[in-house]
Amino acid sequence: MRAFLATLALLTATAAAFAQGFSALDTGTPIPYFIHDGVAGSDYRPGDRQLAVWALQAWDRLTGGKLRFQPSSESDALIQVHWVPAAEGQYGEARPLRVGTRRGAAVYIRPDTSALGPDIARATRTDPLMRDTVVYLTCVHELGHALGLSHTSDYRDIMFFFGFGGDIPEFFGRYRRQLHTREDIAKLSGVSEMDIARLRALYP
Repeated sequence: MRAFLATLALLTATAAAFAQGFSALDTGTPIPYFIHDGVAGSDYRPGDRQLAVWALQAWDRLTGGKLRFQPSSESDALIQVHWVPAAEGQYGEARPLRVGTRRGAAVYIRPDTSALGPDIARATRTDPLMRDTVVYLTCVHELGHALGLSHTSDYRDIMFFFGFGGDIPEFFGRYRRQLHTREDIAKLSGVSEMDIARLRALYP
C-alpha cells in the first residue's frame, strides 16, 4: 500500500506539472520531431519507432493535417521521443522544453511492459499485439501532453489519468480487440470523441 501511495503521489505531482508546463504548439511551420534509439535496459525494439510515428500521424489526422509533423535533427526537434527503462510503475512521461523561442516537449516512453504489473506483463508476454498496443497508446497519451492536452478523469479518453483508478488491463484490451494485424494500428487512433474535441479547441 505504501508503494502504491508513493506512486500515486508521484503521478499526481506529474499531472500538476503537465497543467502548468504545456500549451498549444506553434503550427505556423511544420513541427520538427526526433525519435531516439532506445537506451540500454529499456526493452526498446526497432518496431517501436514505427509506433511513435503512427501516434504522431494519428494526432495530425485528427486536426485535418494542421500539425504537419516533420522529422528533423535532434537539435531542431520540438518533440523528442526517448525510450527509457521502467521506473516507479510509470508508462511514460512528458516534460516541457524550449528550442530557441519555441515551446516543445521531451517525451519519455517506458516500453518494458514486464515492469508494469503482473496483469499487463502476463497479457503482453504471449501476445505481441498487446505489447504493441500498450506502447502505442502510451505514445499517443504522452504526445497528447506534448501537444498541450492535460489529463482527464474519463476512462474512455486516451488522456485518462490512471490515478483515478479503473481497469487498466481493460483500458488497453478494448483497443487490442480491434486489431487483426499490426498494420491496423496505423488506422485506429485510440482517441475518444472528447479527446478530439479538446484537441480541436487547441488547434482550431
